[in-house]
Amino acid sequence: MNNLAIVAYDIVDNKKRRRIFRCLQAWQLSSQYSVFECQLSQKQSEELLLQLCQIIDKDQDKLLFVWLDRQRPARALTKRASINFNKPARYIG
Repeated sequence: MNNLAIVAYDIVDNKKRRRIFRCLQAWQLSSQYSVFECQLSQKQSEELLLQLCQIIDKDQDKLLFVWLDRQRPARALTKRASINFNKPARYIG
């Protein structure tokens, strides 16, 4: 079963930013600049996160992966990603 998620990033280095963009495009995800809408299974999301984590610098870059489902928690994948995770994410679209 696929679930809706949002992947957003703010990457300092242009080369890494292009690699992140190409990685997400390879998954054929809908996008708007550095925000991607995803329909992923649990296994697909784990594979995508492994690929993205091999590219980013966890100390300088920002990468956010948010499940739009109350049953699954939002995850900040880098030290600089900040969001209030106490409130559930809402998606209208």
